[in-house]
Amino acid sequence: MKAGFVAVVGRPNAGKSTLTNWLLGEKIAMVSHKANATRKRTNAIVMHHENQIILIDTPGLHEKEKLLNQFMLEEALKAIGDSDVILFLSSVEDSTENYEKFLSLSNRPHILLLTRIDRVSNEKILKKISQFQKYSDKFLELIPVSVSKGLNRDSLLDSISKYIPDSPYLYNPEDLTTEHIRDIYKEFIREAIFEETSAEIPYESDVVIDKIEEGELEKIRATIVVEKHTQKGMVIGDRGKSIKRIGKNAREKIEKLVGKQVYLELFVSVKKGWTKNRKSLEEMGYIF
Repeated sequence: MKAGFVAVVGRPNAGKSTLTNWLLGEKIAMVSHKANATRKRTNAIVMHHENQIILIDTPGLHEKEKLLNQFMLEEALKAIGDSDVILFLSSVEDSTENYEKFLSLSNRPHILLLTRIDRVSNEKILKKISQFQKYSDKFLELIPVSVSKGLNRDSLLDSISKYIPDSPYLYNPEDLTTEHIRDIYKEFIREAIFEETSAEIPYESDVVIDKIEEGELEKIRATIVVEKHTQKGMVIGDRGKSIKRIGKNAREKIEKLVGKQVYLELFVSVKKGWTKNRKSLEEMGYIF
């Protein structure tokens, strides 16, 4: 019996949340094709044979910009420091530059994952593997994977299991995550905002879960917070069309997770400059 923490790290939009959900076999982490969607660490509890692997999905490693970005980078660095082993994701289409930056940040034991291998030829995969060979003394293993094709999931979990410590289970093996359900709901609504809006809105918005009533029908009241009044108008849309799309999108995601009907009521509020104000960030749950 083994149990340990495994940080999933990489550049923004590297596919960390997608990989986390894939290894878990359930969708709990927010996924977006837009970079810097993940803001906080999320724990996913993966049972593999007799082993308990606690995956820590993290924000992308990136340069500090706004105060919110600084928090996101700190979240990733804390996860790296708290883990028994790290999964570093590098797309087969990327250069080795991001991996080199990671090595400058940490010397923690890690597995290098070569992702999105279904997009290129075997020749290109082998060429990329050869480029990483000069770092072979830095990583424990190099494993090519493809989430979309479902390639090498079990072999990856076998490899992770080798490097986590002997330990009794740290969490109930029946649980999927350590996250509160309201945090998962919040992320699903944020994901819907990313999918249904454009420009700066996803990055300057957040979600507050105001109320949850559990029952045969799950009732959720939530507020979308934006920085500008013009953004509020865009989120609501002409005759409420945009917020209806966001609500429908989020509701379907939540219903798939909880397995029952959901009534989702959304409101929009303006909080000027919240991404740049430390007090506002703390009020929104981003604690430094």
